[in-house]
Amino acid sequence: MFSGSIPALVTPFRGGVIDEAAFRRLIDWQIEEGSSALVPCGTTGEAPTLGNDEQHRLFGICVEQAAGRVPVIAGCGSNDTQTALWHMKEAKAAGADAALMVAPYYNRPSQAGLLAHFSYLAEQVDLPIVLYNVPGRTVTDIMPETTIELARRFPDRIVGIKDASGDMTRLTAHRMALGNGFAQICGNDDMALHYNAGGGAGCISVTANVAPRLCADFQAASLMGDRDAAHALNQRLFPLHQALFTDASPGPVKYAMARVLGWISEDVRLPLIACSAASRQAVDAGLAHAGLI
Repeated sequence: MFSGSIPALVTPFRGGVIDEAAFRRLIDWQIEEGSSALVPCGTTGEAPTLGNDEQHRLFGICVEQAAGRVPVIAGCGSNDTQTALWHMKEAKAAGADAALMVAPYYNRPSQAGLLAHFSYLAEQVDLPIVLYNVPGRTVTDIMPETTIELARRFPDRIVGIKDASGDMTRLTAHRMALGNGFAQICGNDDMALHYNAGGGAGCISVTANVAPRLCADFQAASLMGDRDAAHALNQRLFPLHQALFTDASPGPVKYAMARVLGWISEDVRLPLIACSAASRQAVDAGLAHAGLI
């Protein structure tokens, strides 16, 4: 259902409020540069610091501006099941094509709790769900047997996973149990080459915010089996992939976008702050290596 280069969009702020004009411009630019879908209100979109009304407003803007040109996968996850349900209903009403649902964080549900949480959501809202497993942030880990059980229970609702676990063996476990129809999407830009080689379908990307054409070309080459082109593009992007995590994300990528584009502010919301001087130096080097500055 979903594949290729899918940016986890930043949320532009200016003076502490959402810069809607910049967000609309970002959406148009991403589509023009070859991104295959869009994710508003994910981790990179600073969802934890968005008010509910802001989050739902961003769903609507993204769907409206995309205008059917690419799918919109709305970030709807929460560690409160009823809040996650509310976000899903709002995303559905806005016209989103799917919901990105992160594993509940902080309260650390068991695997049985994860099954109950995601099953309840799948039963309540007619909207495809892409699971989001990022145990480095949530502590909670959606284990392969849980992912497989959910996809078997709800084949038309649980349609894929954004896997940022770093465990490449899960690709094969999921693939053997669920086949090619279950979309396995990498959650780490610097692992995307190997992930696709193992059967992945693409990447929900941070780097694509600032380098959408390069990321789209890399994904196309990788998924078509053009090994030489994929390796060359991966090597061109690799220092930037790593530089964008030299400080708390999305500080470095917002700095990169301000540097390259000019119309995206570096502003982030507390408790995040602008990235450090050392991070800026690493980002500048990564941008130069990629040929973006």
